[in-house]
Amino acid sequence: MDRRTFTISSLAAAGSLAAASKSFAASAPKLKVGLIGCGWFGGVSLNAMVEVGNAEFISLCDPNSNAIKATAESLAKRQKKSPRSFKDYREMLASAKHDVVIVSTPDHWHTLPAIAAMKAGADVFIEKPISVDVIEGEALVAAARKYDRVVQVNTQRRSAAYVAEARDKYIRSGRLGAIPLVETYGYLSSRNNEPMPEGPVPAYLDYEMWTGPAPLLPFRGAVESRLWRSFIEYGNGQIGDLGIHMFDVARWMMGLGWPSAISGVGGIYVEKNSAANTRDTERVEFEYPGLKVSWESRTWGLPPMPVRHWTDLWGARFVGEKGTLNVSALGYEFRPKGEGKAEGAHLLAKDGDYTQLDPERLGPAMSTLQNAHMLDFLQARQKRTRPVADIEEGHISTACCILANLAQDLGRTLKYDPKTRTVEGDAEATRRLARAYRTPWTHPDPRSV
Repeated sequence: MDRRTFTISSLAAAGSLAAASKSFAASAPKLKVGLIGCGWFGGVSLNAMVEVGNAEFISLCDPNSNAIKATAESLAKRQKKSPRSFKDYREMLASAKHDVVIVSTPDHWHTLPAIAAMKAGADVFIEKPISVDVIEGEALVAAARKYDRVVQVNTQRRSAAYVAEARDKYIRSGRLGAIPLVETYGYLSSRNNEPMPEGPVPAYLDYEMWTGPAPLLPFRGAVESRLWRSFIEYGNGQIGDLGIHMFDVARWMMGLGWPSAISGVGGIYVEKNSAANTRDTERVEFEYPGLKVSWESRTWGLPPMPVRHWTDLWGARFVGEKGTLNVSALGYEFRPKGEGKAEGAHLLAKDGDYTQLDPERLGPAMSTLQNAHMLDFLQARQKRTRPVADIEEGHISTACCILANLAQDLGRTLKYDPKTRTVEGDAEATRRLARAYRTPWTHPDPRSV
């Protein structure tokens, strides 16, 4: 097998996706869609919905009027009718019946809008991580089941052809042999290392609504961009942004559920001059029978591997008795133990050679990932089945990352019991499974959503 062999199926999958999307859009009824969160990934999900579905966006919601304006202008190129605009998702949901609601807000605002959309009769496409605390996630799963809604979490590599290809060829086939260790890693940074000074709230932003149930911190202009991820009040740090993707890949490829125990160490070891309060260094372990899944992240220093493209800095390494399989953000490589050639595939492969990458292919590659995942959601919605990244799967991956943060905070190993929604033998950790909400917002209760 040469370097070109394993690019063929991944490239063919892109062509198959385009054909399947065209066929689905032609036969599916038109959906009335609302978008909550008009920032970067809100636009990505909007484009995917338009490209693979038969959708009319009737509502846009964001407390930032500039973000709504930019999204509306982009959408005007895709549809004739202009959507209505809202600052408050409750007003949006009350204004009309929505078939689908996309929740692409910052992380601290995922749960309440998604539950409200389900109650209003909509199926939901929600960003990862689904929540900022564990009990929020439990409430989301409870709501999806109670209202019989189809909910897809945007862990899009569950829909990636190259990931399924790697799973089938090397894990399910037994070519890796026993796998006692999976190392997930991220040496990218969504943490800003600059001071990020405080300042006045701009007139176009309703900062009170943007903050919602989170603590009302002094305004910093950085939070208007993706740099809100620098603050633990709004998200779950590096593991909640990057780690959840690759931990979810490991779980999906190996058929893993809840781990028996979670431990970790980390902190702000190097980048101490920033206003950011998320960790710049962390090492976490998830325990399974006969298996450890780890996560390692650093936002400083040199990465421990050769880097051809930034997507090499983020992945999951399956260490088996017969070889090693590395699944990165856009490709994979298998190296057998002993004699034998490396094999692989990459969505950025240049001239069919997965070892040579063409950065110009990045846009189409990312669209292929997102469109495949959106199509899976729309097909599941039509059949009333659970999608590949069902809310319960997204909850397990999200909650484990949140528990990893908590284990680092407390300095001890945690054992979460999803049946009782408690941490075994640890009253303090159990208390911290739900964060305090700022008035007048009320934390959802999974027993009464």
